[in-house]
Amino acid sequence: MGLKPTERQNERYTYQDYAKWDGRWELINRVPYSIAPAPSFVHQAIVGESYVALRSFFREKGCAVVMAPFDVRLDEQADYEQAEHVVQPDISVICDQSKIGSRGCDGPLDFIVEVLSPSTALKDRNEKYKLYEQFGVKEYWIVDPLHRTVEVYGRGEKGYEAERVWRTRYALLIFVCGFGDSASRYISKYRE
Repeated sequence: MGLKPTERQNERYTYQDYAKWDGRWELINRVPYSIAPAPSFVHQAIVGESYVALRSFFREKGCAVVMAPFDVRLDEQADYEQAEHVVQPDISVICDQSKIGSRGCDGPLDFIVEVLSPSTALKDRNEKYKLYEQFGVKEYWIVDPLHRTVEVYGRGEKGYEAERVWRTRYALLIFVCGFGDSASRYISKYRE
């Protein structure tokens, strides 16, 4: 059975409901968000090239790198069958392989990349940012194709701190082509 957008306004859902829905959805604070329309060519090209670069880098660290669609279930009580949050980051990095199951990942990821689209930018910058921060995702990168930036947020004492923003016209090229020298030095601190 499908879920219509008008049905979601007053209802609150869990993973049990989510698993029955048609189409692609995310669930944040028990509120469903449709993942539609399909991403643009530019979005998908950035995700694809980023996945290749990240997979190559993290393979040596023993971490799994996965592209969406891939469910990440988050729940404060660790009751993942009743999870209040289910997201599908563009790229997920999981270094604790015991979190990976047949239905996706249970618990916070180590590293997430979201590539902004006009239909998801606000959610990625607000709801998902707060959610990833709340659940202790170690690093969150926001790639903005329109403004050609890559924003890097890492865990600090009081939550996320902006660690780096690449704002050059070459930021996306650096990101998708193996991270360049400065990015490689930055990311080398990860999982040493």
